[in-house]
Amino acid sequence: MKNYRDHYFKKAKQENYPARSVYKLKEINNRFGIIKPGMKVLDLGAAPGSWTLYAAQKVGPSGKVLGCDIQDTDTAFPNNAVFLKEDVFERSAEFDALLAAEGPFDAVVSDMAPRTTGVKFTDQARSMNLCEEALALARLVLLKGGSFVVKNFEGPDTKAYVDEVRRSFATVKIFKPKSSREESKEMFIIGLGYKGPETTGQDGASQEK
Repeated sequence: MKNYRDHYFKKAKQENYPARSVYKLKEINNRFGIIKPGMKVLDLGAAPGSWTLYAAQKVGPSGKVLGCDIQDTDTAFPNNAVFLKEDVFERSAEFDALLAAEGPFDAVVSDMAPRTTGVKFTDQARSMNLCEEALALARLVLLKGGSFVVKNFEGPDTKAYVDEVRRSFATVKIFKPKSSREESKEMFIIGLGYKGPETTGQDGASQEK
């Protein structure tokens, strides 16, 4: 297992990424084509910046990546990427203004994870809390037809959450990258083809715009 860990760690260093997590997004993108040239991407839980760097490379000079995290990073980003220290649960007026100015986004990707306690149900609950916030934000800022990627620690609430994602996306996939550690309970939920915001009809039923 140690060699397995070292492979991606060393590869990240060789390819100038600050963390091995970049290979998870690479695998997701290779499989599902989430990020393409010219796109606008919102990266949640972005520190130390590997996903933001990779997304910036994929969207190219005509695209834009906005990354945020509650932790800061000293990673140097290219001109088409902006990183902000930001709490998505308590978004600043500046950040909301930036979301409005830069959006709507073609993709929202979230590698947000809680500080783990070692208590399985606590960690799963905290992970789900982050997933729910990521989905709520994606529904606000995604372009119709856009994509959503979110990391989840699989638990008893995962199925209900996947069903909730299906309300907003034409296709939903579950994916565990090879670069995820085998012992990890993490999985990625992929939403493709955002249906657009929902409104409430006169009968109180949810309707797509």
